[in-house]
Amino acid sequence: MYKVVIIEDNETLNEVFSRSVDKLDNFKIAATYLNCEDAIENFRNDAPDIVLMDIELPGMSGIQGTKEIKKIKPSTLIIMVTVFEHSNYVFDALCAGACGYLTKNATGSKIEDALNEAVQGGAPMSIQIAKMVVNSFQKAPESILTDRETEVLTLLSQGSSYKGVAIKMDVSPNTIKFHIKNIYDKLQVHDKESAIQIASDQKLI
Repeated sequence: MYKVVIIEDNETLNEVFSRSVDKLDNFKIAATYLNCEDAIENFRNDAPDIVLMDIELPGMSGIQGTKEIKKIKPSTLIIMVTVFEHSNYVFDALCAGACGYLTKNATGSKIEDALNEAVQGGAPMSIQIAKMVVNSFQKAPESILTDRETEVLTLLSQGSSYKGVAIKMDVSPNTIKFHIKNIYDKLQVHDKESAIQIASDQKLI
């Protein structure tokens, strides 16, 4: 019998998921919570095998909550509950340690399928999200850019200014300009946008 904890701030939805899980033979509700803070405080006592975690919660987010739970008990299976199944939130949650996700309108059978898939070592998620996860790990094995150049371009792609990159890397603006010149030469481009686009296409960042 697998113990399940539900963390969902919508009380009605919390009850719906709870009733759906309680009907299943191999799973039972250990506790339900409206926020991560209370769930984490009682986590060791509840000792769940699986957590159904809302992504957007008051206070600590589901993504941060996932990280905290994984620190306490890394083997915990965490299934995210989300409205938008293709959002970056889902991707970030999977990177934080979640094993899959359910949409908030999931039927009882969908919930059962996801729980069973999770305990069998699977990852309940859509093909689109699975591709996002796989692509994030498919960096080019031999990059023409140095580690420092890759770091510079990655920070630029995330919206940092040249000055911001210099501050984050604790180097002078002139050093950043030197790296950028080398990046442009190697990628055969003349502007930041082209460099980011080509590096992204080639899995360099």
